[in-house]
Amino acid sequence: MVRTPTGGAGSGTATAGDRLVSIGTVLNQLRDEFPEVTISKIRFLEAEGLVEPRRTASGYRKFSPEDVERLAAVLRMQRDHYLPLKVIREHLDALARGEQVTLPAPGRRRDLLDGLLDGPVDEEGGERPTAARLGRAELVAAAGVTDADLTEWESYGLLVENEGGGYDPESVTVARIVADLGRFGLEPRHLRSVKASADREAGLIEQVVAPLRRHRNPQTRAHAEETAADLAQLSVRLHAALVQTALGIRLQ
Repeated sequence: MVRTPTGGAGSGTATAGDRLVSIGTVLNQLRDEFPEVTISKIRFLEAEGLVEPRRTASGYRKFSPEDVERLAAVLRMQRDHYLPLKVIREHLDALARGEQVTLPAPGRRRDLLDGLLDGPVDEEGGERPTAARLGRAELVAAAGVTDADLTEWESYGLLVENEGGGYDPESVTVARIVADLGRFGLEPRHLRSVKASADREAGLIEQVVAPLRRHRNPQTRAHAEETAADLAQLSVRLHAALVQTALGIRLQ
């Protein structure tokens, strides 16, 4: 269920009675529901006009409770309904005017990914079902990008079609992030080093889990997938922390 935000894009004009908090506090409040949200994501949504926090005399962002709820609404619409920011902004503006907004049912948010679970679960072995692949047109539509964008990103190796055809569902996330970075002036050629680093990290994880994946015991093979997921999450967190440390970013 999408909650109705109580503030509009101009909720940065919060009253003096509101408890204003820093962007770091906002991040902590949102991460319970949105563990992948980052400071950069919040700043990007601000740059896109989805939220307008107040600024202190020193230039620090200060968010009202309405700002936080509005950010949560934006993140839910992205996560649950795969809506582009332009449509989300229109929905939030309509809600702020007191209008009714009809959203795609959360259970149908992956209509473009019909058959996501492509194959039965091996009840004896506990194998995980295989995710269905997306066609080119499906990926372009789900990510809200153009075919020309996809072609360019493929030329730099940022997105790769599988050998048997089609793209992994995670390609939607990759495409969206690359598009978001482009709005800050980062071109695909700038991101080749990021892709190379990701490939190296994946190689390290593969070294750890490869023996488990080859094991005869189905439960051990299933544990390999869980281990790979845990290591991937830790790798992403380490990368984010190292980048923040290198830039001297303060959560303000």
